[in-house]
Amino acid sequence: MFPALETETLPDPYEDFMYHHLQYYGYFKGHRGSLPTSATHQHVWKNNPRYLLSGSFGERQGMIPDPLQKEKLLYSLMLSSPLLKSRQLLHDEFGEVNPCLREPRDLFTFFSSSGPLQAPRWPIECEVIKENLHHIEWVPPQPEYFYQPTGNEKLPEIVGEEKGTVVFQLDSVPTEGSYFTSSRVGGKRGIIKELAVTLQGPEDKTLLFESRFESGNLQKAVRVDTYEYELTLRTDLYTNKHTQWFYFRVQNTRKDATYRFTIVNLLKPKSLYTIGMKPLMYSQLDAKTHNIGWRREGNEIRYYKNNRDDGQQAFYCLTWTIQFPHDQDTCFFAHFYPYTYTDLQCYLLSVANNPVQSQFCKLRTLCRSLAGNTVYLLTITNPSRTPQEAAAKKAVVLSARVHPGESNGSWVMKGFLDFILSNSPDAQLLRDIFVFKVVPMLNPDGVIVGNYRCSLAGRDLNRHYKTILKESFPCIWYTRNMIKRLLEEREVLLYCDFHGHSRKNNIFLYGCNNNDRKYWLHERVFPLMLSKNAPDKFSFHSCNFKVQKCKEGTGRVVMWRMGILNSYTMESTFGGSTLGNKRDTHFTTEDLKSLGYHVCDTLLDFCDPDRTKFMQCLTELKELLQQEIHKKFNELGQDMDLEGSWSDICLSDIESSTSGSDSSLSDGLPVHLLNVADELNQKKKMYKKKKKKPLQTRKQRNEQYQKNNLMQELKLTEDALSFQEKAGFASSTLHKQPTFFRNSENASSSAMRNEKPRLNESQLHGRDKGTSLDPSKMTSILTKNKERMQTEKPRPTVSCSPKRSTNSSQEPAADMKSHWSRNRYPATKRGRATMTVYPSLHIYTYP
Repeated sequence: MFPALETETLPDPYEDFMYHHLQYYGYFKGHRGSLPTSATHQHVWKNNPRYLLSGSFGERQGMIPDPLQKEKLLYSLMLSSPLLKSRQLLHDEFGEVNPCLREPRDLFTFFSSSGPLQAPRWPIECEVIKENLHHIEWVPPQPEYFYQPTGNEKLPEIVGEEKGTVVFQLDSVPTEGSYFTSSRVGGKRGIIKELAVTLQGPEDKTLLFESRFESGNLQKAVRVDTYEYELTLRTDLYTNKHTQWFYFRVQNTRKDATYRFTIVNLLKPKSLYTIGMKPLMYSQLDAKTHNIGWRREGNEIRYYKNNRDDGQQAFYCLTWTIQFPHDQDTCFFAHFYPYTYTDLQCYLLSVANNPVQSQFCKLRTLCRSLAGNTVYLLTITNPSRTPQEAAAKKAVVLSARVHPGESNGSWVMKGFLDFILSNSPDAQLLRDIFVFKVVPMLNPDGVIVGNYRCSLAGRDLNRHYKTILKESFPCIWYTRNMIKRLLEEREVLLYCDFHGHSRKNNIFLYGCNNNDRKYWLHERVFPLMLSKNAPDKFSFHSCNFKVQKCKEGTGRVVMWRMGILNSYTMESTFGGSTLGNKRDTHFTTEDLKSLGYHVCDTLLDFCDPDRTKFMQCLTELKELLQQEIHKKFNELGQDMDLEGSWSDICLSDIESSTSGSDSSLSDGLPVHLLNVADELNQKKKMYKKKKKKPLQTRKQRNEQYQKNNLMQELKLTEDALSFQEKAGFASSTLHKQPTFFRNSENASSSAMRNEKPRLNESQLHGRDKGTSLDPSKMTSILTKNKERMQTEKPRPTVSCSPKRSTNSSQEPAADMKSHWSRNRYPATKRGRATMTVYPSLHIYTYP
C-alpha cells in the first residue's frame, strides 16, 4: 500500500544499543531479527537524533566507518537526547561513556575516598561535643600482669554531693519512662554547654571531666577531696539499668599527685576487678611524644558493695588510685579498649578503596538502625568459575557488638577481617570454599551513645532474635531474615556472635547440645579444636552447651533452632588469661585480633577432607564427658556403672547454668510500646469483666434456655396471683393454680410451634399503660386455658426432674401443689438445672 515506506526498513535504535552492549560482554550470540516497522515509527525516528545513528543510515552515508566510534557516538547522543535520561552508564576519567551499568544503589553503601564519612546520628536529647577523638593502636612491649591485692586497700566511704562539689554533670539524659523519638547528626540542637567547672587560675587543681563524645559514658563527677572524686555512670539510655561501661576524659592533671577515683553505681555483684583486672588509661602526651597508647594502670583497686542504701537496688563501687605521667595532660579512662562506630567506618573505607580486597569483599547496607545509622553487611568470597561451584560453597555467618559495651568483640572481628582479607594462602583457600557473611556492628546506636547492653529501644537485642517487631528491632530482624534466606540457598556451616564477659577470664564458647544421635557431640568439636590452636587464650573447660529457657531469644539458640548445628556465642574476657604462657596477664588488642586468625585456622581444620583430626577430637570428647559424668555422680555420693548407658544421659543435666547476667531484665516490649501495652491490658480486663461467660456445649445452651423460660413463667404466675388477690379472687385462684401451670406450659409449647401464642406479660401488666385488668376477664382466661389443655392432645415430653414421672399428664393437682411449695425456685448443680416443678416441661434445642 505504501511501497516507498515498505522498502526502507530501519532497525530499532534501542535494540541496536542493547545488541552492542550485550555483545560487548559476550552475552549475545544469536542473530538479530528484523523488526516490523510502520509509517508512524519511521516518522518518530526521523524526528529523533538516535535515528541518525541507525546502522543502515550511517553505512549508507559513510559518515562513521569505525563501529567502535559509531557506538561511542551513539552513547553520547543517547545521553544528550531529551527522550532518554539514564544515570546507569559510567563515565571514565576522560569523560567518555563506558558501556556498563552501575551496581544498584539501594543495595550498597558507597564510600568516597575524597569525601567525609557518614556522621553518626544521635538521639536529639544528647549533647555532643564537636571534637573528633582518635587513639593510636599500641601493643605493650611487656606483659601487663593482674593487680595483686595487698589487703591494705582503702575502702572510701561514699560521701555524695551533699558534702562534695559537683564538677561535672550531664543535664539532658533520657532515662526510664522516656523513649526514643528521633535523631540527628550532632545530637541536640543549640549551643553546647560547658559542663565542667571554670578554673579559678593556674593553681586550681580541679580536674575537668568530659564524656559527651562517641561511646563516652560518665554521668556525674563529685569532688570530695583535693585529689579524690566520686563518679556516677550513666545508665543505658531509656533504662535505669546496665551501668558497667565507662569511658571519659580528664584534663588539668598534676604529675606528682595521687588521685583516687571511685565509681559508685555499678550493678553487678561480681566483677573481674575483684581478681586483678585493672582499668585502662590513655595519655595524649605519651601518644604524641612516645607513641604509647592504651595501657593498664591503677593501684589499691577494690570492688565492694556501696554502703549507701536507697531502698531500691544494691550498688557496687570500684575504686582505684592513679598517678598521671604529665602535668597539664589530657587523659582518658575506659573499661576496655574502645572501638567506635567511626573506627569501623574508617576500616571499611580502607577496604572499599583497596583495589584487591574490594574484588572479593562486597560491602552492603543490611538496614538502618533506629537512629538511622547504617548497619553494614560484608560478603566475602572469591569469584566462582561456574554456577555449580558457587552453589556448592557453604556459608559462615559472623557478627559482633550486639552488646555495645563489649568492645572486645570488635577487636576479635577486626583480627578475623584482617586475616580473611589478606593474601595468605589459607585466607585464599577459605574464600574459595566458603561464603562469609559478616555483620561487624549489630548495634551501632548503642555503640555511639555509650550504652553497655541495650539499643535505643531500651532492650537487650540479644534477647529478641525471635521478634516480629521490625520497626523496633531492625538490626536483629534483618540479620535473622538474611540468615533465613541464606539457609534457603546453601548450608550454613557455622554461626558465631562475638561478645565480652565481665566475670570470667579467658575466651570460651557457648553452644547448643545436639539431640540427634547421628551428630552426637559434633557441636563440641570446633571449640575443642580452637582450644588446641590457641591454648594460652581459649579455655574449653569454660565452654557450656546448655540451652536454657531464658536464653531462647539469643542469637545462638535461635540460629540453632533454624538448623545451624554449630551455633555459638564467643565470650572474650575483659580481663586476661589464666592459661599457659599468658597466665595472670591482661589481654591486649593484639591478643584479641590473634583469636580472629585462630578462628580461620580452626575452620580449615574443622573442614579438612582428612577426618583424622575430627575423629580424634570426638574420641577425646567422649573421654572428657565420661570423666565429667563420674565427677557428677561422685559429688552426689552415688556409684554407677556407665559402660553401656553413659551416652544416654542428658548432657544438659551435667552442665551448669550460663546465667548470671541481668540481661533478662531487658527482655520485653520496647520502651515506646509499654504504655500502649498497659492500655490494651486494662481494656482487656474491663472487657472480660463485662463479657458474660459463653456457653460451651449444646447441653448448656438447652439448660440455659429452659431455665430462662421457666423463670418467665414463674414471674407471670406471680403477677397474675397478685392481681387476683387485689381483685378479691384469691381463693378461686389458688384452687386453679395447678391448671394454670399446665396451661402456661402448653401455651409456651404451642408458641414454639408457631401456633397462637399465649398471653404475654404486657397484657397482664395492663397498668403499665394506664389500664387495669378486669377480674372477670382474668377468670375467663384461666377457664379457657384449662379447657384448651384438656382438649389438646398430649405430646412426648422430656422432664428435667431427677426422678422422671411415668404418667405426668395424670399427676394429681395436690401433688403438684405440694411439690411447688417445697421447690419454689429451681436448683442448679454442676452447671445443670435440676428442676422438679414441671414433670412435662419441653426442652428445645438451638444450634
